[in-house]
Amino acid sequence: MESNPPIPLSDLIKSCLANDRRAQEQLYRWLSPRLFAVCLRYAADREAAEDVLQEGFIKLFQKLSSFRGEGSFEGWARRIMVNTAIEQFRKIKPVLSLEADHPPNEPSLKETGVSQLEAKELSALIQELPVGYRTVFNLYAVEGYNHAEIAALLGISEGTSKSQYARAKRWLQDRIKKQYA
Repeated sequence: MESNPPIPLSDLIKSCLANDRRAQEQLYRWLSPRLFAVCLRYAADREAAEDVLQEGFIKLFQKLSSFRGEGSFEGWARRIMVNTAIEQFRKIKPVLSLEADHPPNEPSLKETGVSQLEAKELSALIQELPVGYRTVFNLYAVEGYNHAEIAALLGISEGTSKSQYARAKRWLQDRIKKQYA
């Protein structure tokens, strides 16, 4: 996977904006492996992740003229994929469990041995999380959103976001203890 596009990014973007299909294909081939990894974190399976990726690229090309060149293009594209995944989540799971606004005190993931896991193993465990837990966990722990932002994105309360995150951590801790104890 190339870290840079096949031609200068600004030229590639200009060509894409001019509806040059080859440039669009180059941009897709350059970005899709990394963006697919983002989609996999949110989707229930590979097929759903492929749907999110396709929908996300449609939006990326529709919104390409709004990229101002400020910051990373890859970061901008990644945000489109995350937002697309969230939209898909809303379609299939409009309401998260509204249980317990205040999660109990619990040990950190580090204390349970998660730091010993390989990234691949942790990613596989995260994929097994129930969809609501997985979505909030990825937004908070991976993407860096705060609970207020997550609440606004998903249309839930901030307390529900915190609760879902705490439950995701607890679920992961239990799995790690069982599998790696």
